[in-house]
Parts: sequence; C-alpha cells; structure tokens
Amino acid sequence: MKLLRDEYPRPQFRRDDWIMLNGEWEFEYDDNGDGAARGLDCGKTPLGAKINVPFCYQYEASGIGAYEKHETVWYRRTFKIDKAHESKRALLCFNGSDYITDVWINGKHALRHVGGYAPFKADITPYAKAGENVIVVRCYDPDDPVIPRGKQSWTGKPFTCWYIPSTGIWQSVWIEFFGDDAVSEFTLTPDIDELAFSGEIDTLYGIADAAELTVAFDGKIIKRERITLDGKRTRYRVGLMETDFVGDETFWTLDNPRLHYVDVTLLRDGKTVDTAHTRFGMRKVGIDGGGNITLNNRKLYQRLILDQGYWRESGTTPPSAEALKADIQAAKSMGFNGARKHQKLEDPYFYYYADELGFLTWCEMPSAFDYCPDEVRALSDEWQEIVAAARLFSSVICYVPLNESWGVRRILTDKKQQSFAAAMYYITKAIDPSRLISTNDGWENVQTTDIISIHDYAYDSRDFVDKYCCADNYDKIYPQGVKLMSYGHTAKDKPVLFTEFGGIAMQNKTDGANWGYGRGAADLADLYSRLQNLMTGISATPFQGYCYTQLTDVQQEVNGLLDADHKPKADCARLKKIFEIK
Repeated sequence: MKLLRDEYPRPQFRRDDWIMLNGEWEFEYDDNGDGAARGLDCGKTPLGAKINVPFCYQYEASGIGAYEKHETVWYRRTFKIDKAHESKRALLCFNGSDYITDVWINGKHALRHVGGYAPFKADITPYAKAGENVIVVRCYDPDDPVIPRGKQSWTGKPFTCWYIPSTGIWQSVWIEFFGDDAVSEFTLTPDIDELAFSGEIDTLYGIADAAELTVAFDGKIIKRERITLDGKRTRYRVGLMETDFVGDETFWTLDNPRLHYVDVTLLRDGKTVDTAHTRFGMRKVGIDGGGNITLNNRKLYQRLILDQGYWRESGTTPPSAEALKADIQAAKSMGFNGARKHQKLEDPYFYYYADELGFLTWCEMPSAFDYCPDEVRALSDEWQEIVAAARLFSSVICYVPLNESWGVRRILTDKKQQSFAAAMYYITKAIDPSRLISTNDGWENVQTTDIISIHDYAYDSRDFVDKYCCADNYDKIYPQGVKLMSYGHTAKDKPVLFTEFGGIAMQNKTDGANWGYGRGAADLADLYSRLQNLMTGISATPFQGYCYTQLTDVQQEVNGLLDADHKPKADCARLKKIFEIK
C-alpha cells in the first residue's frame, strides 16, 4: 500500500486555509550537476521518474528504494490556485529538506534554504498565478562531514551506528493562504508562579496593527486580549484568572497533561488578515536551590528512552502521524516517561502527541563530524532554527547541542572547542531560556551546562555501583574510559543524569553487520535478567534520571526494545516493572 502523509503538517502552528503538496512528484538525479544548464529550473521540462514525497529515494516508501549516492536531485509538480485563493497571499512551507534546497515557481527562483533538519518557508505570491503553477525543487546533499548529518552515513555505506542517508525532501510540503500580513513566528512561555504567559509575535510584513489572543481551557474561552502591534515584532504578556484555589489542575503534568488552546489573530484596520492556532501547557522546568531538576517546582525523575526515529520502509520520515503516537504509547507502556530524540528534529507530530500524552522530550542537534570554521557556522546556524521550532512544544524540557564530542573530538583539551560548546549553550539560552541544556551529552562535559550527563554501556550493574555510588568527586570519573569532564571544568553543583546505557541486543540477531552493545541476550529470560541487573545498579546511583538505549532496532543496530517494524520484542508490562523506578 502506498504511504500518504496527508494530515495538516504543522499542528502546533496551524492555519485553516491550506493545500497539500505531498504525494507524487516528477523526479530526477543530476549526477553531472548540469540540471540548471539543461533548463530544469524553468519547469517546462518533465523529469524522468516519479517519487512519493515526502519520502527519500533511498527508501521504499518513495516508490524508488535505491541505496545509491546521488548528491543532486530535482523534483517537479504542478499545483492550482483556485478563485477562492486568488486574492490571498501564498506561503510555501517545508518541514524538512536535506541539505541545500532551491525552489522555483513558474521558472522564478523563490527561495534557498541551507540545512537538513529545520523547517522553512517563503511567501511565493510574487511568483504564483491564478490557475495552474509549476514548482521545481533542487536539493544538493553532499557526503560532507562538515555539515550536520546526525546518524546519516557519509562514507558511502552504513557503518556501526550510522545509517543509510536521507537525501532531499524528507518531511511534508504544503502551501498556506493569508491576507495582507501573517504571523511569521511567535513565542509563548508559561509562568506558573504568576499564572500568566508571555512572548513575542513576529509578523511577516509589519502591516497588521493589532493582534487578538483568544485562550480556551477545558472547552471554554477564559481570556480574550487585544494587543497593539509595534511593527514586525511585538512583546506581550497575558495574565490568567485562578480557576482552582486549592490545587493545580490547570497545570501540565505527566499524569494530567492539561492544555490551553490559543488563537492568534492579526488585524489591519479592524479586519482579520491571518489566524494561527496553537496550544500550550502551563508548566515550568527548572533546577531548585538543592540542585534538583523540577517540573512545576516539584522534583522530577526522568525515565527516558533513546529514540532515533527510523522506520524500515521510510527511513527518517515517519510513515504516518499515528506511527509517532504509537511509539510514545509503546514507550509509556514500558515504564518510560519521556524520550531523548536522538540526532534529529523529529516530525512535529512527535512533540504534538507528547504534549497531549504527558511525555517528556529532549531536542538534540544532529551532529557534524569535522571541526572547522565551516562546521561551527553550519551547526550554530541550523541549531538556532531548530530551537525556534522546538520551543513551541511543552513536552520539550531539555536541549542537546552536542553529543559525545562528535564534531568536537578535541574538546577534552582544546579551549577553542570548549568555547564553541559554551557558545552553543549561550545561543540556546538566548533563544529559549526556559528549558535545560545538556551541552555535550555523554562525557567530556563542559561546566557551561545545566546537566552533567553520563553514557556508560557497562555489562554489569556492579560497575555502576563501584564507579558512581561512592564517588566523592565526579570530575575524576571516566565513563567507558573517557573523562567525564573536560580539562579545566567541574561537575560541582550540577544535577547528574545517566543519559545512555543498556543497548542489549537479542543474541540470535547479532551476526554479521548486526550489533548491540556488549554480549547480546540469549533469550527473553536472559534479557529480563540483564535489564533487571542494570536497573538495580541505576536505582542505587544518586542520579536524577536515566535514558535507556534504545526504543527500536535501526537497520544494522538491533538493540531496540521494539524491532525495526516498531513491534515489541518482549512483554511490555514486565518491562514496565523493571524500568519504572523512583
């Protein structure tokens, strides 16, 4: 059955008037890099193949399924602007396209975006016309370790824990319609201590002169506030009435993820020109005076699962929004209260359903792997876009700019790389100070971080007890033989989390290229015993949470609690009893 992603693509920032561009496009490789010289950008030349967008040509869901390297690919299709939309402006939106994306509308260049994971958009009204239009997209995605790749191999073949790449359009594409002006971006930060929320509203052109915020909770409108706009960017603050004078039933919690729904309406001379729909949870993430991570001023113990977000038939692209919801439900059924989404900004529906289901999420920057000025620019530029997208979701409580010193291999001693890590921390705080940050997750931590993180794939829990329970100075610890703290940096007074461990594969699957961490489990009984052993060690540590590796098998890596089809390998209720500590 042909997969089709036809749901509204950006549920947390939704407009009512839109058309979908997912589905069948014309497609062509451009190995000589001469597509523009051959006139493909003008849109008059049909392309030689078909592809099912938003799935990448390397995977079967695209209708091609060819693992070959083609750095440049072209897409072409038509779309119609009907009479109802002739008087409106058109906003072309991409949720993700890897890596350099150029778009032409009716032969006119409409946009260029650099970056493989962040969403982007452009007003295409000057290039579009009533009736039929032609859109052409060119994507250039080189095997270059300087650019953010995440878990995509750059060697020409999968190796260890790097997988088949995803080239070109890999998330949804659509067009939205609006009037004279539009909400370009907005922020919405809750304040549970003052029972208010605040942020900024950015408009596309600064033509709208007012905004109206309508807040609904539990099916009833509880606030309507008109704001005079100050041009393209306006700060605001909205106070809410106390509705429960005894408890905190309006707060977003893991057990009761209540959400407030907000409509942001732009007006010009009293006339509505745009409306965007969103929602948020009244919740607060922080660290108290005792060094404890808190949610809503109460101690929080995180039971996370590492989730890489791959599917057998579609790679990094989820086959459906429901597949993301099913993964969260599976994780909760096994005792986890959150996920560290590893090396990608996931499809928005992952965070959207996490908001709905009361599930914590960590947002991580996909790594590059060759430190140099070009890598610094590529990572810092795209990370800003990723944080701007992730901050809209209440479930996101922590950011990870760097992982295991990937792309900063000399951070242990190199002050330049340590300074880069600190810069990524401060860039993140400058965009969103309301979440925690694990700056270089795993080891060789810098002290410019909110969290000290440890990755340790020890086989036996006695290693955890011996290494971590009696430590009087974490600065002297070496997880997996790698120093926990970079030279000149200290873990003092920071909360510590065990953010990767486990990775147990089933032994009958660990042959050839397939692998897990250490010796695989011989059978289910052995798996349960091994997991119980590890969790006994974890529960004895003073850490404030853990992250087990991992949710699913991914290609050659077969250490998931779910298989590559996202089906459980073991009894979820039994796993829940093992993992649900503290």
